[in-house]
Amino acid sequence: MRVGRVIKPFVEYLESLGIPKLAVARLMEKRPHILGFGLDERVKPNVEFLLEFNVRKTLLPSVVAQYPEIIGLDLKPKLLSQQSLLNSIIDIGPEDFSKVVEKMPQVISLSKTPVIKHVDFLKNCGFSLQQVRKMVVGCPQLLALNLDIMKLNFDYFQMEMKRLLDDLVIFPAFFTYGLEPTIKPRHRMVAKEGLKCSLAWLLNCSDNKFEERLSYDTNDMEEMEIEPSFDMNALMEPRGDESQLQSVVDILAFLKLDLGVDSLDAIVKWSFFKAFV
Repeated sequence: MRVGRVIKPFVEYLESLGIPKLAVARLMEKRPHILGFGLDERVKPNVEFLLEFNVRKTLLPSVVAQYPEIIGLDLKPKLLSQQSLLNSIIDIGPEDFSKVVEKMPQVISLSKTPVIKHVDFLKNCGFSLQQVRKMVVGCPQLLALNLDIMKLNFDYFQMEMKRLLDDLVIFPAFFTYGLEPTIKPRHRMVAKEGLKCSLAWLLNCSDNKFEERLSYDTNDMEEMEIEPSFDMNALMEPRGDESQLQSVVDILAFLKLDLGVDSLDAIVKWSFFKAFV
């Protein structure tokens, strides 16, 4: 059976990288094509390339979970090309490049022209080359966001919020938040209360958490930690469509891949496994 010959070694290898078992099941359910990546010919060498480019071993699970395709690409040329590109336009060195890949592995697939346009936009906003580099390392998504939306956010930041550019250097993820649903209403609430806070305090939380934060004193406001941009637990949260999935307990038992849960949180679509039996 192809199940035992292909799926089992593949699943076990992903688990060996540190990806939780249930997250592996979710990845295969959402992206079954990853099983077509040759384990010895492509996947394992690509993991070694990531380590060679200073991606931390402890963050490999996050990198693969964010962008599973990274283990199936012709990776080393892409890593070399993007490292060279970012070094040439914003002077990013090897250590910072690895941080960018860790935070947004999709960066290796970005084309040159959009990257340059996003960097030029930030420079035109008044940021120095050093500031742009710091912002990109802190939030690589800046290289891939919709430029029109970024401009709207920046215009509001300047004209209505009237804050220093340094605030955006500290919290470049500001550009990733929706202007109408999040930035405007929260800024108005804070302004109404006459509060002073960091951008991270203002934005880096759910609406419910933000309402709670409004009751905190000023000293607490500047001490909020910036949460990681990717949460592995999001892959393992129960979903509303579980009733549409069929249990594959027998298949998992055959593979001896106990997902360590007692509910249907661990199952994947039968139709997916059926294709590989």
